[in-house]
Amino acid sequence: MTAAEASFAQLLTTAVECGCSGIELRNDLRGELFDGLDPENAAAMVSAKNLRIFALAEVKSFNHLTAQTITDTEQLAGIAKACGSEAIALIPSNDGNNVATGTDESSRKRNLKTVLHELIPILTAHDLQGFIEPLGFVSSSQRSKREVVEVIEDIGAQDRIKLVHDTFHHYLADEPELYPEHTGIVHISGVVETGLTVDQMQDKHRILVNHADRIQNTAQLKSLTDGGYTGPVSVEAFATEVHKTQNLVEPLRDSFQFISSALARRVA
Repeated sequence: MTAAEASFAQLLTTAVECGCSGIELRNDLRGELFDGLDPENAAAMVSAKNLRIFALAEVKSFNHLTAQTITDTEQLAGIAKACGSEAIALIPSNDGNNVATGTDESSRKRNLKTVLHELIPILTAHDLQGFIEPLGFVSSSQRSKREVVEVIEDIGAQDRIKLVHDTFHHYLADEPELYPEHTGIVHISGVVETGLTVDQMQDKHRILVNHADRIQNTAQLKSLTDGGYTGPVSVEAFATEVHKTQNLVEPLRDSFQFISSALARRVA
């Protein structure tokens, strides 16, 4: 997402120049996934750069179970397996229409169990993990990480289903628990506009993390790592100003340096 305007080859080069260990790819950006390359050829390009593909996103509205949900999951899982991705992202519906998932906690959890009963065999067949990303927007059908974790533990799916901890959505949801042991990947982005209330924050406000960040990225990262999280941290900046940046390497390095320094100060 952060390099939404870049070609696949440019994304890989940027990742290497920034010292990243891997990438996360999305199927909802302009153009074809891998710029139209076969997944196997894409995998070879990634391997040649000594990178990993941590996840492919996304199965949209995965918790509104339909025949299309199954098809979308099978298709994305097949691509993920072929390109060497380690997981696929499962994103809940975010249209404010929560009839299918239920508006109370017990209904949401019951629905999620039903959905995972259908999707986990697909993930298992392709030897993939599924990363569920609760969205903090009030329009989201699944805001709570706690609810997802309780379902995961209830059905014994800890090895197959993990959370996406998105610092932006965690801040919006105002949910205290972080669940590092259940987290498969962390998304970071910063919001710096001072005039915004929490309910006004949207994806378009998400930039690279810097000293003016309002949503407590470094505090969340510190708590996650203190809790034992050692997995990948993926930059997910949606702002057009980031996408239009001609060379992302320097801004990303600056952001990484700020985060590293801030975490070091917290440790000290």
